[in-house]
Amino acid sequence: MPLRAPRAPSTLQTLRLMVTDTASSSSTGSTAATAAAGTGNAAPKVFIYDTTLRDGAQGAGISFSDTGKIRFARMLDEFGVDFIEGGFAGSNPRDMEFFKHFAKSNRRRDTLKHAQIVAFGSTRRPELTAKTDPQIAALLATGTHHVTIYGKSSLLHVTKVLRTTPKNNLELVADTVDFLHSRNFREVFFDAEHFFDGYKLDPDYALAVLRAAAGAGAAALVLCDTNGGTLPNEIFDITAAARAALPGVPLGIHTHNDAGLAVANTLEAVRAGATQVQGTINGYGERTGNADLVAIIPALELKMGRATVGAARLRTLRALSRETAELVSQRPDRRQPYAGDDAFSHKAGAHANAVGKNPATFEHVPPESVGNSRHVLVSELSGAANIALKAGELGVDISGAGKAEIRAALATVKEREARGYSYESADGSFKVLLQKTLGAGGEPFALEGFRVIVEKRGPAEPCISEATVKVRVGDASELAAGEGGGPVDALHEALCGALARFYPAARDVTLTDYRVRILNPEAATGALTRVLVESSDGTAHWSTVGVSENIIEASWQALLDSIEYKLRLAPPSRNAGH
Repeated sequence: MPLRAPRAPSTLQTLRLMVTDTASSSSTGSTAATAAAGTGNAAPKVFIYDTTLRDGAQGAGISFSDTGKIRFARMLDEFGVDFIEGGFAGSNPRDMEFFKHFAKSNRRRDTLKHAQIVAFGSTRRPELTAKTDPQIAALLATGTHHVTIYGKSSLLHVTKVLRTTPKNNLELVADTVDFLHSRNFREVFFDAEHFFDGYKLDPDYALAVLRAAAGAGAAALVLCDTNGGTLPNEIFDITAAARAALPGVPLGIHTHNDAGLAVANTLEAVRAGATQVQGTINGYGERTGNADLVAIIPALELKMGRATVGAARLRTLRALSRETAELVSQRPDRRQPYAGDDAFSHKAGAHANAVGKNPATFEHVPPESVGNSRHVLVSELSGAANIALKAGELGVDISGAGKAEIRAALATVKEREARGYSYESADGSFKVLLQKTLGAGGEPFALEGFRVIVEKRGPAEPCISEATVKVRVGDASELAAGEGGGPVDALHEALCGALARFYPAARDVTLTDYRVRILNPEAATGALTRVLVESSDGTAHWSTVGVSENIIEASWQALLDSIEYKLRLAPPSRNAGH
C-alpha cells in the first residue's frame, strides 16, 4: 500500500463514520459489545496509534537502533496497529532515515501490509509562515501521507511558553493544518497539547483551538493530557464536551501516566466518544511513561467490545510486549497487566484450588486470549492444590502419588522457604525438588567436591577464575577444570565438563542471568545470600535457586539444580569409561 496514495475511503471518512457508530453507546452504562450483540452490528472500531518510536523513545533508558526502529515498525504492522508515529521530522538524522527507508520500500512494493507511517511535528513558529518554516518543510520531506502536529491549547502555554497572543496561536494552528492538508492530499492529525489542563483553565479557548484545526481540515483532533494529572471522571466529561461542541469531528486521546491513570483515562475517553487511541508498547515514555497499549488494546477488545486488532492478533500481545522490551534492552515487567509473567499467577492455596476447578474464579480474562499462560506459585502460603497444579504445569506426573507424598512435598517447600529459599521464580529448582521428593528418576549424579580459585596478579591485570569439580555417576568418577569470567562461570564450565562424558546434553546448558539478594543485611558479612540463576539450552528456559551464607555455595546449589533440571529432560548417554 503506497504511503502517498490516499485510502478509499480515506482515513478521515472512516474516522467520521466511527464517531457516529460510537456516539450512541458512549454515554450509557452498557458496553458497545452489548449493543452490538443486540443489534447484530459489528463492534465499533477504535484506531490504534502507536507513538513508541517518538514519545516512547523519550523515556529514560529507551533507545532504538536504526534497524531496531524498522523491525519494530514491522512488528506493529503484523500486530494490526493502524498508525505508527516514526519520529519527530527534522529533529535528527535517524528519524529522517526511518522515513526514507519506508519511502524507498514503497517504490520497491516492499511496504507495510496495514499500518500507516506518520511523521510528527509542531505548528509553525510565530515569526514564520508555514511555507517558510524549516520544520514544516521537514514534515513534507518525509513523504508520509499522514502527519501529526501538536499545538498549544492552554492559555498558560500560549502566553508563558509560546509567548504569543491567543489570536495568533489560533492562526498558527489553522495556517499549519491548512498548509499541510493542501499538500499531496495529506491527512493531518492535530494533537491539542495540554488540552485538559487548558480546558479547565479556559474551556472556550481550548475549544476554539480545536475549531481552528477542524476548520482548516484536520482529519482528527487528539486531546492530550500532557502532564498526566487529569482524573478519569474529568477525562470523560471534557471529552464528551468536546464531542458535543464539534459534532461529527473524530476525536483521539493521548495520555501520560504521571498520576498512574493513563490507561483508565484512555478508556474513559473512548467511552466518551474518542475513536483514535495513542499510546506506547509497555507504556514507555517521558517521566512515568505514556498510556500502555498492552493494557489498553485487550481492555477495548475483551471488555468494551471495541474492534482494534482482532482476536487472532491479540493472542500475540505478550510476544509483542516482550520483543519490544528486548529491542530496547529493558527487563520485562513481571507484573504488567495481561502480558507480564505474573499476570496470571496464583500463590494462595485457596486461589489455586479455585482456579483448578474453574479459572474464571480468579482470572478476569483467559490468559491464552492475550498470548499468556497460567502460573501456579509455590511458597509458604501454598496448599496441596498448588503442588498438584504446579506439577501439571511443569509436566511432572504425580498421578501415582498419594496425598501423604504430596503433603510431604509441600512440607519440604515450606521448610526450605523458611530458610530463605523462594520457588516463585525458580520453577527449575521446584521441579527437581518435587521429583526427588516423589522418588522420580533417581539421582543423575553426585558431587564429590569442588574448588574455586580467584587470582589477581597485578593492579592492571584482570582477575582469573578457575574451578575444579569432581562428580560420581554410578561407579565412575570424573574430575574436570574450567575457566570463566568469574567464579560462578568457572564452576559452571567445570561441572558441565565433568558431566559431559556421561551426559552430553550438559554441554547445551548456558547461563543467561544471575541475580543476588541479601536476605538479612543486618548480619553484615554473615548475611544469608539468595542466588537466582536463569539457564537455557537454546529452546527451553528455567530458573533455579540457592541459599547460603557463602555466595559461592549458594551459586553452586543453583548451578546443580540447573544442570540436574536439564539432565532429567534428556536421556543419559552413559559412557563410564570401563
